[in-house]
Amino acid sequence: MPHALPDHLLAAGGTTETVDPSGSIPQLIIAALVGIVVIIALITWLKVHPFIALTIGALGVGIGAGLAPDKAVTSFGDGFGATMTSVGILVGLGAMFGKMLVDSGAADRVVDTLVRKSSKAALPWTMALIGALIGLPMFFEVGLVLLIPIIVLVAKRSEVPIMKIAVPALVGLSTMHAFVPPHPGPLVAISTVGANLGTTLAFGIVLAIPVIILAGPLFARFAARWVDIPVPDMFGSRGAVATAGPGSGSGSASAAFADDPAHSGRQARRRAATQDTASLPNGKSDFTRVISEPRSPSFTVALIGILLPVVLMLGQAIREATAPDAAGSWVSLLDFLGSPMIAIGIAAVYAMVFFAIGGGMDRSAVSKSLESALPPIAGVLLIVGAGGGFKQVLINTGIGGVIADAVKDSGVSVLLVAWVVSALVRVATGSATVATVTAAGIMAPIAADLSTPMTSLLVLAIGAGSVFLSHVNDAGFWLVKGYLGTTVGQTFKTWTVLECLISVFGLLGVLLAGVFIR
Repeated sequence: MPHALPDHLLAAGGTTETVDPSGSIPQLIIAALVGIVVIIALITWLKVHPFIALTIGALGVGIGAGLAPDKAVTSFGDGFGATMTSVGILVGLGAMFGKMLVDSGAADRVVDTLVRKSSKAALPWTMALIGALIGLPMFFEVGLVLLIPIIVLVAKRSEVPIMKIAVPALVGLSTMHAFVPPHPGPLVAISTVGANLGTTLAFGIVLAIPVIILAGPLFARFAARWVDIPVPDMFGSRGAVATAGPGSGSGSASAAFADDPAHSGRQARRRAATQDTASLPNGKSDFTRVISEPRSPSFTVALIGILLPVVLMLGQAIREATAPDAAGSWVSLLDFLGSPMIAIGIAAVYAMVFFAIGGGMDRSAVSKSLESALPPIAGVLLIVGAGGGFKQVLINTGIGGVIADAVKDSGVSVLLVAWVVSALVRVATGSATVATVTAAGIMAPIAADLSTPMTSLLVLAIGAGSVFLSHVNDAGFWLVKGYLGTTVGQTFKTWTVLECLISVFGLLGVLLAGVFIR
């Protein structure tokens, strides 16, 4: 039977007309399954870039399902353009903000302040908080490279087992990446299934808290027993950190600041050399060093910048939940400031002004920082756009409606189905982003009949599945192994397990919330 497109899918490139299946139900199912298998095979076996794999798979699904070739191309283009319109701008602004956070020294200031105020027993909890704060505005890889020197430095000076320091920080970073906008995965899932960004942001933060606690400081106690390794010798002094790249087999310190995203900005902000006693919680002091400390914004300025877009978007979500029928200039202003593009745009402008002033950056340095933020995200944007195109092909062929009917008739929780689909693609491809965009495209028609809160939970279920079982086909696996100097087996016992814990605890939290939210 025909399937009408809901309003939130119309905004993503659909039409107001009903969708007549382009072929028989067996043909549609076979086309969808073959298309997904082709995408996975291209990425994992032939090592094709996910953008090309998703494009080929989407066009193949469309043609295989009975669409004319030109209509398959048009459908893919419509989905690609709509997704880039809703997500591309946000990802670009978010990348600029994150780069300014790093280059100005604001990220360093937040980390330094929190660590200095922590007792030895509280360090794992502090590192989880640092990972979460750094994870709010930054892509995972950039946040990881930024955190590794801090993890090593804190573990070496405090004499706390490195896994008690590393695991909470990595959990905080990875959890934010999976659940909380403006990361590309959650953003594209929100756009694809038509979820409310503010509601999803609020739910994501609430869900992230227990997940970080359970998979972070608490699991770190076991990880430290399972993998008791010495702290990697990656630094000589603050500002002179040598990090081992993910390709270094032994994990020894080999290449240094080439992998540190903050190095060039830090060097440009050096002050005159001063003596400093490297102190730790409980008054411990192990050596005195002469350092040339870079300038950086104050802790308050840095923290305001990190939380600013979150507060603006949450403000709009709270207004919609508590006063949905309210009117007036204050409502218009709150809705305007809380719209994702404006909220993240304001944060980017804030960073350009206040981070730059506090970090001693001139106009040329700011311009260079903003410009350098964009090339690294080009691949991510293409993958996200291709995922949107794949989603639109599923809808226009009628495959999405068939999948929606099958899930409804099965009696299985929609949230569980979303997690399973996302987790399977993640395990097969090793990419959280590919898993998210693929699962969101498949689940989009199902979201048509869900309430606003349930649609947000659907996004979080997809995000939870997207980090499940990181292993040897995941770049993050090798980054963690290389930087911490662990063996493959030790990386499985720590990194892979913590990713599974984030995924499973996230799923349990979503399912529990789904019992009370309809």
